[in-house]
Amino acid sequence: MTSSTQNHHDHHATSAPPPTPSSTTIAATSPSTDLLSRLLHRLPPNLSTTPTLLRRRSSLTNTATTISPPLVPFTDLNSTLPATLSSISKLGYFQITNHPIPSQLAHSAESDSLFIFQLNHHKIHQHFPKNWPLGFDDDDDDDNDTLFLDSCCSTESTELSLTNLREFTREMEKIGLTVVEALLCAMGLQNPFVDDVTSVCSLMLLSEGSGEKMVGSGKLYPYVVGLHYQIRKGRWSLLSDSGPVYVEPQIDSILVTLGDIAQVWSNGKLNKVRGKPTQNMEEDNNTSNILMSLLVTLPLESTVSTLQLRSVTGKEGDKNHENRNDDDDELKEDSLFNSFSFEDYAWRVYHERVPRKDPLNRYHTLN
Repeated sequence: MTSSTQNHHDHHATSAPPPTPSSTTIAATSPSTDLLSRLLHRLPPNLSTTPTLLRRRSSLTNTATTISPPLVPFTDLNSTLPATLSSISKLGYFQITNHPIPSQLAHSAESDSLFIFQLNHHKIHQHFPKNWPLGFDDDDDDDNDTLFLDSCCSTESTELSLTNLREFTREMEKIGLTVVEALLCAMGLQNPFVDDVTSVCSLMLLSEGSGEKMVGSGKLYPYVVGLHYQIRKGRWSLLSDSGPVYVEPQIDSILVTLGDIAQVWSNGKLNKVRGKPTQNMEEDNNTSNILMSLLVTLPLESTVSTLQLRSVTGKEGDKNHENRNDDDDELKEDSLFNSFSFEDYAWRVYHERVPRKDPLNRYHTLN
């Protein structure tokens, strides 16, 4: 599936001014996070993601308990998700096991990604020119370089062989779309992707850390669900709506994080993970730090709004809408969010990067 973002006009990459950042502190749930919040608030925005601060954040949360995310077997997705929906809704994440992606493919895709980042920056820019949000970004103040690829892992050059990364991205996308459908079905919500395949867009996010044991900081992008393959032992630092947490999925499982778009779609019933997870590698791990995350997201021209409940039908299934009354109170509820432009929101999230406050706050109907 080719990403719709390839058709986006280039003038957004250079001429569109970033929105004015907001300045409130992150919700504190412990003395350590309260201290972190005060530190972030006092620092200038351009220093907020420096390696020093990342190490400080790691040390502040070093004593946090590491938990195992809820298990959802991919082979039993449609029955397990409804049974664990209450827990997943509160946490904003879970892990998928028994999926069809072989471990060898994930390792091979990681090798392809590592090869990209071993090139000098000039070469990477040539192969992956910026066409927001796609392209290579090395302008961050921290030591993490970021590369956004479409679902085909397109490149401007035939010199790179990314066969494994492309196959891995396709397989991750299939799982991501299946997860979205199962999640919406479990919540009784209409799936906007069913009748319009152009309404979905997937991005592969690659991030490389230079000499740090933490990787995954840098540019952010809003998404419905994020899929993160657990190649080797290591834990992830997440910032969920309930506060910061460490999670450690099983090796060869897929960590699924629920994003801001999923929260709006669910009318606030799903808690989310803000931004993307940060991976904390084991201290004795000498391998390079590469983060590969598949983001199921939306085309730039989309409008984000709360989804309607599925109509109740008989044996004909959900496709039979002729007798559905759109004014039926059972299919409607007051939305907690105003509708908004995905492109404007994505631009803001991408450039603000550090989620000091919930970026969805401005769209709450009570505001």
